[in-house]
Amino acid sequence: MKTILILGAGKSSSYLIDYIAATCSDGSRKLILADLDLALANSKIQGKPNTEATGFSIEDKEALKKLITASDVVISMLPAFMHPIVAKECLILKKHFFSASYESEEIKSMQAEIEKKGLFFLNECGLDPGLDHMSAMKIILEAKANQEEILSFKSYCGGLLAPISEDNPWKYKFTWNPRNVVLAGQGISKYIDQGELKFVPYHQVFKRTETIHFDRLGDFDGYPNRDSLNYRKVYGIESIQTMLRGTLRRSGYCKAWDVFVQLGLTDDSYELNLQEGSTLRQFLNTFLPYKKELSVEEKLAEAIPEMDFPTFEKIQWLGFFGNRKLPKTQGSPASILQAILEEDWKLFPEDKDMILMQHQFEIKSSKGTKTIISSLVCYGEDSTYTAMAKTVGLPLAIAVDEFLNGKIKLTGLYVPVLPELYTPILNKLETLGIRFIESIN
Repeated sequence: MKTILILGAGKSSSYLIDYIAATCSDGSRKLILADLDLALANSKIQGKPNTEATGFSIEDKEALKKLITASDVVISMLPAFMHPIVAKECLILKKHFFSASYESEEIKSMQAEIEKKGLFFLNECGLDPGLDHMSAMKIILEAKANQEEILSFKSYCGGLLAPISEDNPWKYKFTWNPRNVVLAGQGISKYIDQGELKFVPYHQVFKRTETIHFDRLGDFDGYPNRDSLNYRKVYGIESIQTMLRGTLRRSGYCKAWDVFVQLGLTDDSYELNLQEGSTLRQFLNTFLPYKKELSVEEKLAEAIPEMDFPTFEKIQWLGFFGNRKLPKTQGSPASILQAILEEDWKLFPEDKDMILMQHQFEIKSSKGTKTIISSLVCYGEDSTYTAMAKTVGLPLAIAVDEFLNGKIKLTGLYVPVLPELYTPILNKLETLGIRFIESIN
């Protein structure tokens, strides 16, 4: 019997757990689900055959070692900074390792030893990163096989609300880690456009947007991710003239979010200690100049000259012009803003989310230049079985299943950019309703 260990039973794990648990029903496998919250882990496996829930803390090194020792395959759904800790223990104990997160430098440094021990470590096998790699590489390798030249590649992805649940002016709620949303775009974004390198500092990121259209859904803002340049090598398109990876939000979101960026409310580098009982209005006013004759609303309009009514409405809806009390008064500006948004952008049980992904290719062939648009639209069922959990968890679950079935015979450190990895995953996902639709012009 093969034992599969899943570390972490959080928001993005529901489909992963159900899929892996189903493969254990015939008795050939066992699932151990470990989480800091034992009650949560128990609720996720619901007593399914050949499954077991256990409490677990990453700080308990002996418990981690014991869990990994008892397993054949380890799937880490923990926060990204914890992956190297788990991966290192898997390496020592000679266990295979899977994650949906970016491959860190720490894990890359283990490559030689992973290969030496004949282990299989797979990272970036979720949504973004994950499905973006797989669906893009399918088109890239097909173009290369036809001796075509890829001139331009832009790729956008977003975790959003399904239209039926867009019940606030932002048309957004948290379907992913709130901290990551609040800190999104920080650092320098890098890409290449028509052969010219482009660097976008944080204070410009939410101004530098493109309009991305989806049939029957309308227009969205696409803003650049941190570093698109290193994916030229990952995808084997080093000579490409345009390469950009970005994030999607509903049209108008970026303009309103940029107000917080410009004022400094997303700064996470220092701590505030505000008076107990302070209001959102006072918090906002903290970042505006003192002008006795002007109201907070007037000072904000003066500080942000491009302010329009839809932007004003979004900020007003959050309560920044009223006397609502701050949920916390100590912490960085970003952490206080996050606490505010967690109240207003919380998913209700009946809410449905939506994942959007779109690749835009310009490809030169003997017959001329063509444009390929490859789009994915995926809807969630409710606030537990979300589209985010589906598109993060199912690719990873399928990869583990294929590996244990002996259909993936690789050893070493990988991300899913090889046909022997992405082809069975994409094929299986299509049967589960996760399908890219291509149009060629």
